[in-house]
Amino acid sequence: MSEPRRTALDALHRSLGATMTDFAGWDMPLRYASERDEHTAVRTRAGLFDLSHMGEITVTGPAAGEALDHALVGHISALAVGRARYTMICAPDGGILDDLIVYRLGEQEYMVVANASNAQVVLDAVTERAAGFEAAVRDDRDAYALIAVQGPESPGILASLTDADLDGLKYYAGLPGTVAGVSALIARTGYTGEDGFELFVAPADAEKLWQALTEAGADAGLVPCGLSCRDTLRLEAGMPLYGNELTTALTPFDAGLGRVVKFDKPGDFVGRQALAAAAERAAAEPPRKLVGLVAEGRRVPRAGYPVVAGGAVIGEVTSGAPSPTLGKPIAMAYVDAAHAAPGTSGVGVDIRGTHEPYEVVALPFYKRQR
Repeated sequence: MSEPRRTALDALHRSLGATMTDFAGWDMPLRYASERDEHTAVRTRAGLFDLSHMGEITVTGPAAGEALDHALVGHISALAVGRARYTMICAPDGGILDDLIVYRLGEQEYMVVANASNAQVVLDAVTERAAGFEAAVRDDRDAYALIAVQGPESPGILASLTDADLDGLKYYAGLPGTVAGVSALIARTGYTGEDGFELFVAPADAEKLWQALTEAGADAGLVPCGLSCRDTLRLEAGMPLYGNELTTALTPFDAGLGRVVKFDKPGDFVGRQALAAAAERAAAEPPRKLVGLVAEGRRVPRAGYPVVAGGAVIGEVTSGAPSPTLGKPIAMAYVDAAHAAPGTSGVGVDIRGTHEPYEVVALPFYKRQR
């Protein structure tokens, strides 16, 4: 068993008393104190995250956009410089290999950000699929540390450390700038359901930036946050997690995310035929739909628990946790289409043999007031 990788902020996390955990081969902070307090800080003030385990892949060259159009399901070459797009990479049979964010950094330069657990798979697939295009694929996982500041106070905190035009920076856009004297790609993206920013910096600059953000956010109530509250935040926001809501056994259409597949883009792309068939199946009769479930009781559902109705299994929980914002346990689950409408009665979750009642709701559970 190989030792887990450590981020550039590892010593700092330990000095803050973080509980560390192995996540996708990385030693990562799970929580610093109370995950509920960290969650609430992001919803009401601001939180600081180390996301340096994410996988960055840079694609450059005259045909970089066309190579990504072929490799991924989105129309990446149509992205304006400075903008980002949520997309996916699929297997030839249409199964989801990973969900991604792609940033267009220049006319001939793109950065693909993959989940930590899939970074090597995505790198290998993009490298293979870009062969034959005038494009170069570079593994930049060691070139970046990634720090996120998320929450309603995050724009003010970041603005105090940079002269970059944050007011003009749209959601899913990024621009190069300097934060606390550190060169960074400043992206208005995140995985919490709140406004916020992700800062891509050189690993050597990560500690300086973290400390500067900590000091700048002290009066605003910013706290360091671990992976545990990141999971409850994204769950409340109805955001899928690879390995839970997204797998190789599912196509984007099965996951209710068919909108990311762009059949009208020029050229062929990997998985096109299988995805066209999946789109037809989903339009005719979707087998199962991803829904939200809110508990009537206090017992917490977990991934893999059966969803039941009328004594029969009608689905499966993919993610579940206590929701600090709603004050009740919540879950995302794939359920048969006949039971997927919000308000459907008689639905429960089998929690160790007891059928606990749950309300079917539309996702997301939580949406911030803009």
